[in-house]
Amino acid sequence: MAAFSLEKLLVLQDRDSKRLAFEQQLKGVPREIAAVEAKIAAEKAAIETAKAEWHGLESKKKLLEIEIKSAEEKVGKYKTQQSQVKKNDEYQALTHEIETTETTIGTMEEQEIGVMLLIDEAKKRFAAAEGELRQNIKGHEARIQTLREREKHLQGDVKAAQEAVEAVRPEVAEPQLRLYDRLAIKPGHPVCVTVNGDRCGGCHLKVPTHIVVQARNGTEIATCDQCGRIVYWQS
Repeated sequence: MAAFSLEKLLVLQDRDSKRLAFEQQLKGVPREIAAVEAKIAAEKAAIETAKAEWHGLESKKKLLEIEIKSAEEKVGKYKTQQSQVKKNDEYQALTHEIETTETTIGTMEEQEIGVMLLIDEAKKRFAAAEGELRQNIKGHEARIQTLREREKHLQGDVKAAQEAVEAVRPEVAEPQLRLYDRLAIKPGHPVCVTVNGDRCGGCHLKVPTHIVVQARNGTEIATCDQCGRIVYWQS
C-alpha cells in the first residue's frame, strides 16, 4: 500500500468516525426528549393526584351537607306530625325519631367539621405540590427546548460530516475503498488499525510475520488474518 493511499484511507476513516459519532448523538436526542416528556407527564400526574384528593374531600363535604339537610327536613316533618297526633304512644314514637335523627345530624356535623379541616390541609398540600411541580415542569420544558436546538445543530453536523466523507472517498483507490466498505459494515469500527509489536491493534491477536512485514513495508494492503481489519505500521 502506498503511503499516500494509506493517508487518504486514514482520512476517510477519521471522517467516517466523526460522521458515525454525530449520527449516534442525533439518534439519541429523541430518546432523551421522550425521557424528559415522561418526567413532565409524571409531574402533571402528581398535580392531578393532589388535586383529586382535595376535590374528593370537597365532594364528601357536599354529600354530608345534602344528608344533613335531608335529616333536618325529616326532623321538621316529624315535629309537624307530632303537633297533629292525639295519641301518646304516637307522640312518643315521633319524639324517639326526632331524637335519633338529631343525634345522626350531630354526628354528621362533626364529620363535616373533620372533612373541612382535611380540605384545608389538602389545599395547602396541593398548593405546595403544584408550585414545586410546575417549576419542575418549566425546567423540563427548557431542557426539551435545548434538546430540540441540539438536534437541529446535530442535523447540520451530520450533513457536513456526510459531505466530508463523500469528498474524500473519490481520493481513495478503488480496491482499497471496496475493502474498506466491506469491513466498515461489520461491528468493531475502526477498520484500519496499527500493528502493535506482532499483534493486531483491533482484535489484539497475534499477526503472522509476513503480514507484519507487509504492514511495515507499506507497499500493499495488509489485513489481519483473524478479524480482517486493515493493519498498518506506525513508525
